[in-house]
Amino acid sequence: MTQPAHIAPASQSVEGMYADYFLDYASYVILERAVPKINDGFKPVQRRILHAMDRLDDGRYSKVANIVGDTMKFHPHGDRSIADALVGLGQKGLLIDTQGNWGNILTGDPAAASRYIEARFTSFAREVVFSPKVTEWQLSYDGRNKEPVSLPVKFPLLLAQGAEGIAVGLSSKILPHNFNELIEASIAHLRGQPFQLLPDFPTGGVMDATNYRDGERGTGRVRIRARILTESKKLLRITEIPFGVTTEILIDTIVSAAEKGKIKIARIEDNTAQHVDILVHLPAGADPEQTRKALFAFSACEVSISPNACVIVEEKPRFMCVSDILRYNTDSTREILRQEQEIRLKELNEAWHQASLEKIFIENRIYLSIEDSETWEEVLGTIDRELQPFAAQLRAPITRDDLVRLTEIKIKRISKFDAFKADQHIRQLEADIEQTQKNLSQLTKFTIRWFEALRKKYGAAYPRKTEISSFGSVDRAQVAVANETLYIDEEGFAGYGVKKGNPVCKCSTLDDVLVIDSAGVLKIVRIQDKFFAGKNPLYISVIKKDDDPVFNLIYRDGRDGPVYAKRFRIGGFTRDKEYPLTRGAKGTRIFHFSVHETEENSSQISVNVYLKAVLKLRNLVRPFHFADLRIKNRGVQGNIITKHPVERVSRIMPPAKTGDEETEEETPSPSAATEQAENTSVPDTETPQAGTSPGPEEPPAGPALEQGSLFDS
Repeated sequence: MTQPAHIAPASQSVEGMYADYFLDYASYVILERAVPKINDGFKPVQRRILHAMDRLDDGRYSKVANIVGDTMKFHPHGDRSIADALVGLGQKGLLIDTQGNWGNILTGDPAAASRYIEARFTSFAREVVFSPKVTEWQLSYDGRNKEPVSLPVKFPLLLAQGAEGIAVGLSSKILPHNFNELIEASIAHLRGQPFQLLPDFPTGGVMDATNYRDGERGTGRVRIRARILTESKKLLRITEIPFGVTTEILIDTIVSAAEKGKIKIARIEDNTAQHVDILVHLPAGADPEQTRKALFAFSACEVSISPNACVIVEEKPRFMCVSDILRYNTDSTREILRQEQEIRLKELNEAWHQASLEKIFIENRIYLSIEDSETWEEVLGTIDRELQPFAAQLRAPITRDDLVRLTEIKIKRISKFDAFKADQHIRQLEADIEQTQKNLSQLTKFTIRWFEALRKKYGAAYPRKTEISSFGSVDRAQVAVANETLYIDEEGFAGYGVKKGNPVCKCSTLDDVLVIDSAGVLKIVRIQDKFFAGKNPLYISVIKKDDDPVFNLIYRDGRDGPVYAKRFRIGGFTRDKEYPLTRGAKGTRIFHFSVHETEENSSQISVNVYLKAVLKLRNLVRPFHFADLRIKNRGVQGNIITKHPVERVSRIMPPAKTGDEETEEETPSPSAATEQAENTSVPDTETPQAGTSPGPEEPPAGPALEQGSLFDS
């Protein structure tokens, strides 16, 4: 069956609908749902809520259910979204005075049902948000009512409250800032001075804003930490939490980290009510400071927030930095104040004009002259004629409306007219006119006084809650609890999951492992459940970020090359990259290797170098002191200590302090032993060569594997 020609194929229709409607949908979500307007800092639902509250406002509390119902006249969506938005405004505490259970931003507890809670405007909201005479209006979605296009907010409210929303293809996240600091920044902008703004969160905490960068999109970032107090060796108390984190989330992350073995805790108590109070009990032997750092590293006690200030400017989304938003809002405040002052000046001049006309009309008994007038036009003409001699005293021409208004004065008012009070009223109007004209001529100074008055009136209620501090990043590997053991087996596999191997040392799941294989190749790898370290490694152990050990090494280059000695540190490295410590020739043999925590410990090491007896040399034992070598980087070949064939190297042990004279001990003759296979790195286990030694020697070397601590004792 063929499809009629006038009906497009289904695929084409869908593509056409997508092309036609998707952009409309995206624009609607951006402009009408998710992103705040820069003019007043509100999303449409918030603006409509405040408009509905203004209509209902009589100074008393109103049921939230009633406010939601009235808002639905302007907002074409469900009551749930309106109620949630109203609760969000109420929890910010700046515009809405709440009564009842409005939930808790600390614990995440929801508000009670809208029929049980009440709201009204704060005095700050009445003073700052509304000014009907300068408000631009538009028809509501059904054309039955009028609603504001934007509210004439005379304060950087968007930065004070913050905002967050997700739209199609973009999102907005503006962090809240301190009330008083916003006023100070606005005043600084009006004076042409530099300023800096940093966030201030209602949940408190400690903030590192080193990388805030004015809230710039993509690069700005703040880190917020919980405030953790050390009450005793076994108790930590959390009194403030990061912004956006509830106590329930925080406790869950701590418990999860403890279950994974990254933090050692005994138990947690949550006593949070009006203020955060979480007690973290520590087990015996736990270090409070180490646990505190681990909480920052492995739980929500530290979070990172990246601002993304997207606002609607002239009906288009725009990404701005915080200082630009403040400048825009401050300039907007000055413009609104200018409009209000111009309207006030016009009203004052009109009031002065009417008061002056009324005074002339009553004092000169002009009302008596209309007794003989027979028609309405004669009445108005008579009054106009009688007022003309006084026209020079007026500031505006006399209009027909003025004449009509004079005829409406009641006899009771005329009989009780007080010339002194009338003059006093006119003088007050003249003073107000003069002050208003001064405000307009010095608009910037007037705006500064406006902000200073707001700070004086409301500033004490909004101290900074978030402490500004600079703190470094916590190295997760450094603070992780070493609750695992590093093992290595005979096949060369290592890790904390190789349970049948030999234990090396305690470790955490975030540690790095230093491996030096039998060929003298150094490699640092991230610890795993199981990884291949190589058979019979020369050395394996956990290495921490702050560790900077000194290595002593003696090796022969190739089969017949010279013997080198070197002292070195690891230096910078890349995980999983191999770094040869020798020259890498075939047949290289390592005679001595040791690791030391400090340069001083490394310098105290001395060895005897035993030359092979096949040589016709008088002295086959040559002492060598590592103190004679400078510490260099790991890539140097080292210093040549001999070009003769070496049989073995033994460490010289320091003499015992007995107070007796030292005696030379005769060392036994060497046993017959062949040189180890090529590439072996294990020092010889032969007995010392006969002859005089500078001091007692260490026992024959044991297994090649270094176990336990990273450093020699």
